[in-house]
Amino acid sequence: MSKNCPICNTQIIIKFAPFCSNRCANVDLSKWLNGAYSIPTDEIGVDSVNEFENIDDD
Repeated sequence: MSKNCPICNTQIIIKFAPFCSNRCANVDLSKWLNGAYSIPTDEIGVDSVNEFENIDDD
């Protein structure tokens, strides 16, 4: 069973697993750092908290 690189779909090289090269590993890391990948969460963001705190009670 052969595995393929998730970035370029070529066969992986054990040294860079699960990628085929250092380049593809860096492309993947860049996507994480730039926010292209995200993990869903139920946490409230800072902007939402700030908006909630600014609501005036009538």
